[in-house]
Amino acid sequence: MKRTATAVWNGTGSDGTGRLTTRSKAFDSQPYSFRTRFQSEDGTAGTNPEELIAAAHAGCFTMALAFQLSNAGFTPDALRTEAILTMEKEEIGWTIKAIALNLEATVPGIDRAQFEELAATAKATCPVSRVLNADITLNAVLV
Repeated sequence: MKRTATAVWNGTGSDGTGRLTTRSKAFDSQPYSFRTRFQSEDGTAGTNPEELIAAAHAGCFTMALAFQLSNAGFTPDALRTEAILTMEKEEIGWTIKAIALNLEATVPGIDRAQFEELAATAKATCPVSRVLNADITLNAVLV
């Protein structure tokens, strides 16, 4: 299986602009730039690669947990994951240092210990977790 995305960039790193497109067209010429990546903390000026990594990680982990729960005989009413990616500027350049996965879950009939075990397994085994070279933490809340 292969998934495809394309980035097109025009201009310098600090003054140029780019567009991101996925084969599915979920992103179709989505703008990004130095400003959207490093200066627009509220995210309203456009996307950036790190935001997309956070979205991919939240989606991948949440689906992996749904499979873990289903395989253990539980059907979740709701799983909501927020992924917070932290980047720091180091001597060699910007580095993704951590991703915090904040999960709120409603899963009828499961006990806390089994829920935490299945969530930890999902975190460790989802493909996005495995590809990232970052400290990935999980805060799982059963509601």
